[in-house]
Amino acid sequence: MAHPTQLGFQDAASPVMEELLHFHDHALMIVFLISTLVLYIIVAMVSTKLTNKYILDSQEIEIVWTILPAVILVLIALPSLRILYLMDEINDPHLTIKAMGHQWYWSYEYTDYENLGFDSYMVPTQDLTPGQFRLLETDHRMVVPMESPIRVLVSAEDVLHSWAVPSLGVKMDAVPGRLNQTAFIASRPGVFYGQCSEICGANHSFMPIVVEAVPLEHFENWSSLMLEDA
Repeated sequence: MAHPTQLGFQDAASPVMEELLHFHDHALMIVFLISTLVLYIIVAMVSTKLTNKYILDSQEIEIVWTILPAVILVLIALPSLRILYLMDEINDPHLTIKAMGHQWYWSYEYTDYENLGFDSYMVPTQDLTPGQFRLLETDHRMVVPMESPIRVLVSAEDVLHSWAVPSLGVKMDAVPGRLNQTAFIASRPGVFYGQCSEICGANHSFMPIVVEAVPLEHFENWSSLMLEDA
């Protein structure tokens, strides 16, 4: 999860988020190079009184500064489109979970099971135990098996919400009357935090998302216990 004074993204916990981090670094290097070149040209123009008659009217340099930006845009667009298609690809999910946004909590339904679902409310500050995070911890976590494709169906009961977990590279709008879907693979065990990323009302900042990725055996034990309690 994020920590104070953090400048970069959260550590990637899914293959898609790793690709997004690589693309971010790739685009940032291009921006740095362009900014450095423009700054150098500005400083050179301001600090020197010399002129070159061959640069004042040169078709060659005009061709270069027309083609070069086009090449740079292609270098940015191609990996961007690749990641866009990767994020939209959902192949044979091992588990499907429906996440419903309410004012102001999330409810989860494991559609592959007959009767496995629960509401997920934020834990009030006065009820937190040592080690839990204020405004981020929930009374029920969304437990998923690691290294398995997970499909999440996202919708809302009342107003617009948005189901987002930054470290998993997932963000999907929850629209009333519409069923959106997204997918992720948790590449390592852990607890990953997110929040509703749509301004949905007075308590918008009090409906966190907690995804716990565990080994498959632990997930099977957890699901059995949840079904027994249901």
